[in-house]
Amino acid sequence: MDSQTAPSTAAETDLLSSTFLLGNVGAPFVIGLTVGYFAKKMLKLALLIGGGALILMFAAEYYGIATVSDESIEQAATAATELASQSGSFLMDRLSTFTARGASATTGFLVGLKLG
Repeated sequence: MDSQTAPSTAAETDLLSSTFLLGNVGAPFVIGLTVGYFAKKMLKLALLIGGGALILMFAAEYYGIATVSDESIEQAATAATELASQSGSFLMDRLSTFTARGASATTGFLVGLKLG
């Protein structure tokens, strides 16, 4: 036996041990859960602020303070949708880099989105 390598314990080789499951399944799942929950809450907040801004713009147009073009609103909505899609795919890609634990982190992210 080489002095550089430590002997493997039963917890390291047993796939159903609590030590193995917590480090390889539990922790990445919790990380994904928190990221997904936070992402959905921030999306809701952004939609609330965006909706409020639209209502203010429509009210300003109604009272003759400003003019609002439908094309510019559609372009802004398209840009916001693309940005949200890129952010979501970035988070999924980043969570899947947890090597073998990527499935657990990605599942946690999706559960966090559901709970948020």
